[in-house]
Amino acid sequence: MNKKGILTVVSGFSGAGKGTIIKELMKNYDDYWLSISATTREPRNQEQHGQHYFFTEKAEFERMIAEDELIEYATYLDNYYGTPKRYVEQKLEEGKHVILEIEIQGAHKVREKYKDALLIFVTPPQVCQLAERLEKRGTETREAIQKRLLKAVEEVSAISKYDYILVNDDLQECVRSLHEIVRNDHKRIFRNMDLLKQLKKELNKYSGGE
Repeated sequence: MNKKGILTVVSGFSGAGKGTIIKELMKNYDDYWLSISATTREPRNQEQHGQHYFFTEKAEFERMIAEDELIEYATYLDNYYGTPKRYVEQKLEEGKHVILEIEIQGAHKVREKYKDALLIFVTPPQVCQLAERLEKRGTETREAIQKRLLKAVEEVSAISKYDYILVNDDLQECVRSLHEIVRNDHKRIFRNMDLLKQLKKELNKYSGGE
């Protein structure tokens, strides 16, 4: 079987709990690597540069765009977000499943460049839980929360372009489902063309072919 890692994009409504799911996934399984995004937004409480994000000035981010150092980038609520390329490709070759926690704009750009990327969208069971979860964070104003909810209204039509949707009702069940999706995706034919060629070659011996 193909041992190269799978580039896995995890998106979701703000407040859907995708960060918590990914954190739990990383804790439970050792074959994943979480890509760290670069962003021009200000750090939130206890967020650290190089651990949660690469916090970057706008001019530096635009230099990275110009020199093609990003897999994808997007703007969200007036800030840049992007995925540095070098480490992602290195980890995939090492066999790690690389997780990108990015917004819908970025996810679509990843799919354009990496046709075999796996796209997963996370949602809570009910829309009303989005506002509740955002308020419980205690990190944003009511105006900022309203902006995020309006953004969710725009995002919902794009979910159909994802491969899977995960309902974050029970955390552990959601984590197990995410792991199973990635593990099973490794078995898809297009990821194992070398194995298919080998099987055909060996079977041809019985028919006199080459």
